[in-house]
Amino acid sequence: MNIRRCAAALAAVAVIGIPGSPAFAASPSPSGKAALPDGLYGSTDPKYDGVWRQSLALLAQHTAGVRPAARAVDWLTGQQCADGSYAAFRADPARACDAKVMVDTNSTAAAVQALAALGGHDAATGKAVAWLKSVQNKDGGWGYTAGGPSDTNSTAVVVGALAAVGEKPAAVVKDGKSPYDALLGLALPCSGDGAGAFAYQPDKKGKLVANADASAAGVVAALGQGLAATGAGKDGGAGGDAATAKCAGDGKPTAAQAAANGAAYLAHEVAKDGYLTSVLPGATAQPDYGNTADTVVALAAQGGAAQAKKPLEWLEKHAEAWAKQSGPAAYAQLVFAAHATGADPRDFGGLDLVKALNATGPAPEATDAPTAGDNAAKPAKSDGGGHAAVWWTGGILLVVVIAVGFMLSRRGGKRVQQP
Repeated sequence: MNIRRCAAALAAVAVIGIPGSPAFAASPSPSGKAALPDGLYGSTDPKYDGVWRQSLALLAQHTAGVRPAARAVDWLTGQQCADGSYAAFRADPARACDAKVMVDTNSTAAAVQALAALGGHDAATGKAVAWLKSVQNKDGGWGYTAGGPSDTNSTAVVVGALAAVGEKPAAVVKDGKSPYDALLGLALPCSGDGAGAFAYQPDKKGKLVANADASAAGVVAALGQGLAATGAGKDGGAGGDAATAKCAGDGKPTAAQAAANGAAYLAHEVAKDGYLTSVLPGATAQPDYGNTADTVVALAAQGGAAQAKKPLEWLEKHAEAWAKQSGPAAYAQLVFAAHATGADPRDFGGLDLVKALNATGPAPEATDAPTAGDNAAKPAKSDGGGHAAVWWTGGILLVVVIAVGFMLSRRGGKRVQQP
């Protein structure tokens, strides 16, 4: 997703070593390298994605019948600010959050989804949801930061958090507008380019432009589900056959129709090759593994496993190297894809996703199912982000610099004061 992708780009700044990029604020190890916090999943700088990747890792373990290590859960709960919000990463959790701590809705909502699934964290999730409600925009949606303009991706991850704690997203309103009103306002009509898709945000001229990343998020959210969405029990859904589904309806659609239309758009996008592509400046188009995994979840959530068969099979054949490079969030996305379609995450094209994910952090407390044999690949050193596979291609430095400027500019806006 766009915000997650931006976090991955910023994480890449530290990995690539662009001059002037922020340093990782952690106690040095004897070797002189920054020491990673105890309990954290992933092996690289968590400054821009620590809470996100930890949340996805814990949620993915839960969906696979794994009970995470207590210290991994403790690390996540320890990142929460007193007002319930989360930042991408806090190097010193013992220090109270202040206006300089850059909290955001995506980290907060992802943490809620993970902790709610694990159970026993009602106080933490209750405070987090209260904070999310307090920064809801007048159009019913959420931006990445408090007060920022609503976008499909941020609204979607918050919808998932609300659903995770048993809230009805349609009942969470601001000035009479619910999250679904915000999402429908970002859905393209059934005419013109990108028919039925969701936009991330309106462009500078107020035009909605189809965005596959936002569409995958929008479909799942319009169905009232979250990151670990499931299509269990569905055998075709409103979208019909994935290869022939079309956008339908005139005027403003219902949430259910918008989900079907968004899924039809995504099905069309993956119909030829089975995957989505990503194009960076100065580089040729390459497979976008993260968005393809999100698309599998969206298609399955809308119409059942059969809808997502082609992109799922493509991921099973091709995603292993990407997951090794990208780390725990990438393994988690693949676990979610398997979960949504009823596939076996312990035999995902021959790869044991659960074993590989577990190996990126502290050993879990217990697992309800045996892991596959030793043929499961061991994860390589990772950047911790779920969408970082293509950052090493031509044009990467330009993209990262742009991403840094974008995030810094957005973080200059309204900030909720914290204790």
